[in-house]
Amino acid sequence: MTPQSSNPTVQALITAINANDREAFRAALTPDATMSDDGSDRDLDDWTEREIFSANGHMEIETQAQDGLSLVARFRNDTWGEMRTRWQFTVTGDGAGDKVSRFETGQA
Repeated sequence: MTPQSSNPTVQALITAINANDREAFRAALTPDATMSDDGSDRDLDDWTEREIFSANGHMEIETQAQDGLSLVARFRNDTWGEMRTRWQFTVTGDGAGDKVSRFETGQA
């Protein structure tokens, strides 16, 4: 079994990525969510379409911080193959309706 994030909001986002489910992915994000790749801010919709959805992106967690907001994962897609990546998530909300408001990724 693939390890899961201990943060249910982050895990919902990862599950959506691995299922190639754009609708569930957007549902896990705040409307104004942002992201960066290798330290540079990117257009979230453009980046996720190119790196995840059109390229069959998939991530498998290797390690995570205790809060589940920081992790190292093997990420693969049809464009770049597999690479070891780091991910940092910012989750906002009141507990019941938490959403990811930002994620930062890059090579680990």
